[in-house]
Amino acid sequence: MTTEIYITDYNCVTPLGFDVPSNWKALLDGKSGVALHQIIKNQEPFYASKIDSEKLKEEFEKNFDNQNFTRLEKMLLLSLKPLVERHNITEETAFILSTTKGNICLLKNQETLPEDVFLSKMAQKMADFFGFKTKPIVVSNACVSGVMAIAVAKNMIQSGRYKNAFVAAGDEISEFVISGFNSFQAIGTEICKPYDKNRNGINIGEAAAAVYITSELNKTEKLSFKISGDSAINDANHISGPSRTGDGLFASIQNAMKEARVSAEQIDFISAHGTATIYNDEMEAIAFNRMDLQNIPLNSMKAYYGHCLGASGLLESIISMESALNNTLIPSKNFEETGTSQPLNIIKENQTAEIKYILKTASGFGGCNAAIVLEKS
Repeated sequence: MTTEIYITDYNCVTPLGFDVPSNWKALLDGKSGVALHQIIKNQEPFYASKIDSEKLKEEFEKNFDNQNFTRLEKMLLLSLKPLVERHNITEETAFILSTTKGNICLLKNQETLPEDVFLSKMAQKMADFFGFKTKPIVVSNACVSGVMAIAVAKNMIQSGRYKNAFVAAGDEISEFVISGFNSFQAIGTEICKPYDKNRNGINIGEAAAAVYITSELNKTEKLSFKISGDSAINDANHISGPSRTGDGLFASIQNAMKEARVSAEQIDFISAHGTATIYNDEMEAIAFNRMDLQNIPLNSMKAYYGHCLGASGLLESIISMESALNNTLIPSKNFEETGTSQPLNIIKENQTAEIKYILKTASGFGGCNAAIVLEKS
């Protein structure tokens, strides 16, 4: 019999707040963290979702004595702290870090390579700080990293390697990332509009998020979501462009739902990737229709948080679980008119709903795709 694995705790640090309750309230009120920011000198400001550095500094100083951490590490440590305080770390506890770029900001104007720019060193630094006894695991697979980190934790616990895991995900806005997306002409000129006819690109975002995953379910847990199924498939289509037929995402969803033993009719809500680029949103619509999921309520969180790279999948999973706990679907902000060739049931306003089964998907550069099914216990 396969061991059942659960998410029983979570936290996040975003431009909308430094904990889940403040984020949830902001989302209910329709607030967005996306605003005009000037990230690169001598360039026009553009829309991005950026954490206030002064507020971050104040919050970190309130919670930690040791200040010898980078800005991104501070975001991650703040997201992890409440979970570490509520759950024990043992010799059978994993620490998994999800990030795409890590401390890449440290490379700017450096003649020598700073040690903390290596993802393994960054992960070990945080693991040592909290007293983890096992070697940290880094998941860095473009924009599916956050969703894949949940799947990695689930599968490693089921293998018997660990009994529980802390998964943290984080990325910050940097000149490197902005320049990269600019080179693709993928950055939008306004707050993004996932799946909308007039969408014209993404907004970059930054955030940190953390979840606690365990095989030992305590009856006193205030929340528990079973990770019922997972899958990651690479469509091997293009270095940055998704498969036009949605093959990788289709296969990922199919495998995850098969493992979870749920049909399309049983899925109550889809937390989609929805980057608001022309090809991504179209590809997702095709994949969801191929799985007969076109009538399931769906949203993208990108117009609230921007695209937070390695943090996006974990952050959006947390928000989807919070939706289930509160029996409330959050609208896909800025959606007005269908802009995909295949129909989707885009959520347009806050609405009450019974949510038991959640499908969370993600897609990223290099043709990677991932999906998980979460079941409210």
